[in-house]
Amino acid sequence: MTSAITKLLVANRGEIAVRIIRAAKSLGIPTVAACSEADAGSMAAQLADEFCIIGPARADQSYLNADALLEAAKQTKANAVHPGYGFLSESAAFADAVVAAGMIWVGPNAETIRRMGDKAQARSTAKAAGVPVVPGSEGELESLEDALKCAEAVSYPLLIKASAGGGGRGIRIAHDRDELSREFPLAQREALAAFGSGAVYLERFIGQARHVEVQVLGDGQHAVHLFERECSLQRRRQKVFEEAPSPALSNEQRLRLCDSAVRLVQALGYCGAGTLEYLFDAQSGEFFFIEMNTRIQVEHPISEMVTGIDLVQWMLRIAGGEPLTLRQSDICLNGVALEMRINAEDPERNFFPCPGVVESLSWPEGEGVRIESHIFQGYRVPPYYDSLLAKIIVHGAGREQAFARAREALAATELTGMATTLTLHRSLLEETCICAGDFDTGTLERLLAERSVLPAPVAAEV
Repeated sequence: MTSAITKLLVANRGEIAVRIIRAAKSLGIPTVAACSEADAGSMAAQLADEFCIIGPARADQSYLNADALLEAAKQTKANAVHPGYGFLSESAAFADAVVAAGMIWVGPNAETIRRMGDKAQARSTAKAAGVPVVPGSEGELESLEDALKCAEAVSYPLLIKASAGGGGRGIRIAHDRDELSREFPLAQREALAAFGSGAVYLERFIGQARHVEVQVLGDGQHAVHLFERECSLQRRRQKVFEEAPSPALSNEQRLRLCDSAVRLVQALGYCGAGTLEYLFDAQSGEFFFIEMNTRIQVEHPISEMVTGIDLVQWMLRIAGGEPLTLRQSDICLNGVALEMRINAEDPERNFFPCPGVVESLSWPEGEGVRIESHIFQGYRVPPYYDSLLAKIIVHGAGREQAFARAREALAATELTGMATTLTLHRSLLEETCICAGDFDTGTLERLLAERSVLPAPVAAEV
């Protein structure tokens, strides 16, 4: 089927921009890289058929500037926009503006983004679809009095979560009535400052939970899942190391979890790629829906590695008017894949950001190894954006082979000129609990606390 997309504007930067450009090229779709002044010499700018400067280095004047992005699309005659992840990828207002300008938005419609972007509304939508949710408040709470009343019914400890939050931000914990009284107004103010909305809700805190998420694809009529990913190894609620499938689930639990995800996206009439995040209690075998990301995820390659399905290509094909021809019976789980995020941060100095120039660079090669990156020798890592440099992805027939290949891949990687998290991943692959698959969302921070980590120096003002 001929795609309705005649030229694609990539409204993002870094490795995801490179990933989208390559997927578009494989489908014969011309691309335009939207670049800030700091990214004029980036790999994305070099790989795209065209690039367009959209503003200064600061993200609020470039990658978060919807007007500048729309103008770039109009100037280059692009008729579609792929937002990647982060920045404006989950902005319903931007999705609306793209469509209003007569262009194709590569992703779910704005109504779905709004509905699932509001965590309280997403929770009620999941409940209506018969998907289990963590016990908590029914919708947003406006007053401390309402929160205290809800807490009595749900029981402590509780999480206070920003309805408009995401990426692990806008979350506080309360272990008792006094702590809830103290933290609730702080959470409201924090949510307002960070997300423009002070709306919050309560959710029971599940200790030693695992963070498991399901990858889905839909065309508005039909939906499938690409199994689940294990994302429990986190620092400050930010993912560091991911695995597919989760070593914690039995086949029966996997089937129930993934079926619940498909049930929800079918109810939504979801169009594009998305991810449903769950908390999984390995002790009881229960799982609870917590939120949905209506975009491509950083860790999508491991789902691709264990299924052989190109998610970004399918996003473009669906947005271009092609129906999703995949059936659930076509999608088989093959082996184990791991993803290690390599960031320009110093693990020995409390993960202090370390932008700089890539002096030498050599990536590993071989069977089951995949690199997603936007850096090259001589590239100057700008200090203005997320510190992600690359993702090293490996695939094996089982966990033992996958871990062995991961160790070999990290040993063969050479990246100098700045401190990176390569050293952290090399040590994580030797941790007994991680190798055994016996960990939870608090494991990584407990491991880091056991080490001698120097406080980060005070950052100079840029």
